[in-house]
Amino acid sequence: MTDGAPISDYGLLGDTRTAALVSSDGGMDWLCVPRFDGDPLFGRLVGGPDAGTFRVGPARPATVVERRYRQHTATLETTWAVGSGRLRLTEAMVAEVSGRLLPTTLIVRRLSAEQAAVDAVVEFDPRLGARHRRPRVQHRRQGLVCEWGALAVALASTPTLSIEPGRPTAVTVRPGRPVILVLAVAHREPVIHVEPTAAWELLVEDEARWRGWTAEIDDRLPFREHVARSLLTLRLLTYSPSGAPVAAPTTSLPEDPGGGRNWDYRYVWPRDASIGVSAFLSVGKADEARGFLAWLLHASRLQRPRLPALLTVHGRHVPAERELSGWPGYLDSRPVRMGNDAAVQHQLDGYGWVIDAAWAFAQAGHRLYAETWRAVRGFADVVAGRWQEPDAGIWEVREPGQHVHSKLMGWLALDRALAIADTHPLPERQRRRWRKARDAIAAEVRTRGFDPTADSYVRSYGSPDLDAAMLVLPLLDMDQAESPRVRGTVDAIRDRLSAGGALLYRYPPGRDGLPGTEGAFLPCSFWLVQGLARTGRRREAVELFRALVGYASPLGLYAEEMDPATGAHLGNYPQTLTHAALIQAALAIRDAPTSG
Repeated sequence: MTDGAPISDYGLLGDTRTAALVSSDGGMDWLCVPRFDGDPLFGRLVGGPDAGTFRVGPARPATVVERRYRQHTATLETTWAVGSGRLRLTEAMVAEVSGRLLPTTLIVRRLSAEQAAVDAVVEFDPRLGARHRRPRVQHRRQGLVCEWGALAVALASTPTLSIEPGRPTAVTVRPGRPVILVLAVAHREPVIHVEPTAAWELLVEDEARWRGWTAEIDDRLPFREHVARSLLTLRLLTYSPSGAPVAAPTTSLPEDPGGGRNWDYRYVWPRDASIGVSAFLSVGKADEARGFLAWLLHASRLQRPRLPALLTVHGRHVPAERELSGWPGYLDSRPVRMGNDAAVQHQLDGYGWVIDAAWAFAQAGHRLYAETWRAVRGFADVVAGRWQEPDAGIWEVREPGQHVHSKLMGWLALDRALAIADTHPLPERQRRRWRKARDAIAAEVRTRGFDPTADSYVRSYGSPDLDAAMLVLPLLDMDQAESPRVRGTVDAIRDRLSAGGALLYRYPPGRDGLPGTEGAFLPCSFWLVQGLARTGRRREAVELFRALVGYASPLGLYAEEMDPATGAHLGNYPQTLTHAALIQAALAIRDAPTSG
């Protein structure tokens, strides 16, 4: 769509099963049902007006005077100045529905007025799937029901409004008389109607649970409020029935506006998920880590010992990429894609992240189940047998190469597996094989992956290019964190991959074989914070972190990338990897010597 709001204008609503994006005009322009990777019900964000929206807000253009999440909750508030009055939209999705007769997805949106009556509008226009299918509509006593075969949504309101899909409905909101709208989703099950006032009470109960969950985060943690918002975001993006976090709730938000770098991120990358698991563990959230490891054990069973690069939230094969005909894309960025062909790639680094998460779980005092340890052993065997092969690397390039970061993560996989084996059973022959491969990787990386003229480890063997993923080097202990090689690598990346200010490119722009350009990669900047903290430069790390929190959206959310020239967020949003990297950066500052 050519007139789209900035990506950073959108707020996230979520219930740990799916998520919606809502703009500052009250437009719910993205929601997939019945889960993150389901069909879009409201797809205007990348599908244009024909893809549907659910807007609740002022009837005429109005000024936003405040927009925020209620502290330590997932409830979003938007307040507009309208004439002499104020109109407030308070909205959320109810996360806790187990044990009660409730729909799996329940969205509550409440309009209230202050100082004077305000004219508002409700635009409810659901269009399902790639073809923007209109529903079969029924008007029942409890409200409006829209059906598409096995899927139905029910919209109720108090006071009762006469709402027709696709047509705006005018409503006057008066002080002390709020208007509550409730949208319930049913998939292969009966429609459950929830009375709007009761739904509001459910939302209030949910807020108390989120505040209790957040209260467990250590008060002494640096940048605690930013960490808390990122942890909440990660939790909202974790599919609670399986424990698997999606990379983002969206597809095809562009890395290069107007270009073709548009990918579907509504799936689970074990790499990204493992980074999030480590973040949860570091703040004492062991249940999230346990849930992910259990999911991974189930999800990888059919392909084990190979670790897939990505999976669906149910642990199944990710659909092949397809392009949606007639979808204009965000800011005319086409094609709009569903599915992701990176699922068939060999990515060695994923094994390192996953085994490192298992090691962190064991380090926290939790013994791995026998079957989990068996899976980890299989992953380590794959690394020991395949580490010399080229792979697609963390950046999923189309042409496989000898990526130094992948080798490092292969080293990490074997090193952490050997550490777990200190407290878990392992045949001595297997232990020797892992140790031999681990030491061989270290020797090869030190000789073939380091460029003395640049005083830095490089992106791939024989290449002068740098790779910001190498900023994890100080965290791995393959070389001492304050060694000249490690510090030289951190400094070279900071200098040569700088995108200005606190921003970094992940590799030299235009060096990935794809047409078009891309922005600075936000997780890399947080990895730089970690690198500085781990190499004894805490003061610089703190300064950089302070600059980076200034790049967040007004609601504290981050996309994957940012345009260095304009500060616009780019790519799918909000991004699990960026928020996980933020948390780990804050933890690195916490653990760094205060004299640095």
